Amino acid sequence: MNVGASIRHIRKEKGMSQVELAEKVNVTQSMLCQIERGTKAPSLPLSMEIANVLGCTLNEIAEGV
Repeated sequence: MNVGASIRHIRKEKGMSQVELAEKVNVTQSMLCQIERGTKAPSLPLSMEIANVLGCTLNEIAEGV
């Protein structure tokens, strides 16, 4: 599982929409969609913010847990 797919999986487990997560990490829904599809890679600071909002670790995102 790639980083984007992992973010999508964890986001859905938490019952959060793309719009909600995008707003909380201050990116557009379009940008988050591209990250989840794997066409864009999130920066390290953005990855850390996404992990924080989703209540998981960077390792969980990177490893697809």
